[in-house]
Amino acid sequence: MSNSKAILARAKKYEKPMVSFLRDIIAIPSESGQERKVIQRIKREMKTLGAFDRVYTDKMGNLFGRIGCGRKVIAIDAHVDTVGIGDPGEWAHDPYTGKVANGIVYGRGAGDQEGAVPAMVYAGRIIRDLNLPIDDYTLYVVFTVSEEDCDGLCWQYIIKEGGLRPDCVLITDSTNCQVLRGQRGRMEIGVTVTGKSCHGSMPHKGVNAVYRIARVILEIERLNEKLKSDPFLGKGTVAVSYVDCKTPSLCAVPDRAYIHLDRRLTIGETKASALREVRDAVARAGVKAKVQVPRYSEPSYTGLVYETEKYFPTWCEAPDAPQVLAAAEVYRRLFKRKAKVHRWTFSTNGVAIAGMFGIPCVGFGPAPEKVAHTVNDSVPIKHLVQCAAFYAAFPGAFCEMARM
Repeated sequence: MSNSKAILARAKKYEKPMVSFLRDIIAIPSESGQERKVIQRIKREMKTLGAFDRVYTDKMGNLFGRIGCGRKVIAIDAHVDTVGIGDPGEWAHDPYTGKVANGIVYGRGAGDQEGAVPAMVYAGRIIRDLNLPIDDYTLYVVFTVSEEDCDGLCWQYIIKEGGLRPDCVLITDSTNCQVLRGQRGRMEIGVTVTGKSCHGSMPHKGVNAVYRIARVILEIERLNEKLKSDPFLGKGTVAVSYVDCKTPSLCAVPDRAYIHLDRRLTIGETKASALREVRDAVARAGVKAKVQVPRYSEPSYTGLVYETEKYFPTWCEAPDAPQVLAAAEVYRRLFKRKAKVHRWTFSTNGVAIAGMFGIPCVGFGPAPEKVAHTVNDSVPIKHLVQCAAFYAAFPGAFCEMARM
């Protein structure tokens, strides 16, 4: 039996325990900043399987499992935090039971992106079961925290403070079991305008900050239509995601108004260009405003605060980059067809790993992007098997490609 057939067969053998393990972690609410119990459950599974040379957490609460001690350092990354469930009445099933039906596991985090966790953990067991060669590489499976609140912050900490700088990172955020090689960057922008408060019965005596921000909002809507587009990554976008105002009372004219912008950055767009465009939009609205990039300073579940600016750069790997070619080759060997290499629509930890630090990345994970953050959050069980096989095969293939 070829390596690829043996790897797939072994992954299939672990289908039931992977599903059981996934249901366990779905049952543990793990929004950003509340991941302690799910990290503990994953750690217990890793130790029970006995595949890893070392299992440990850092001060932020990220969990690591290491196999081997070869020269090439390869990491496989999954974030274990989820968004909330919203209105429970909108769900067709309990979001925290991990319901199984028609070959699919449902629940908050199933698709985004805890479905990758069992595949990563059991990939370690597959490597050991089949005695796959590990002399050339050191493999880290990394289960990261706080991604939903601040994507990439975990890897800023890992690289800057933990000293782990891999030669390649395989990102397992949802790809629908396709090979992906890039994504738009993103940033958040705050716009604040001021006015003059007065009694609501005499609005002409004041300056209504809400009316001012409304003119800015219209210009932001128009700006979105004019942003750059890239043939591969797609169009840059900007959207108002939050509106707020300050007023002495509900019988008074507001003297302060604020909007929060979600800005997605395609090739050729930068923090400086995005800020300039927003400032120009404010000028067209005929008002004065403070335009700035906010900072993130929420603690992780361990209590660690690691502050960062909310700017997360675009990244895109070349089609012939070694890690992309290795991923495509693993796909061909395992699934007997050519990989269609594409890109993410949403954002991943790659904004830090590749975008900030230039570390080569490629993506392969279970579940389609379209189920993320929805009441249909789910993952096909067959994806767990395919991903476990892929994660077991990728490190060796990357080392082969790097030698060529």
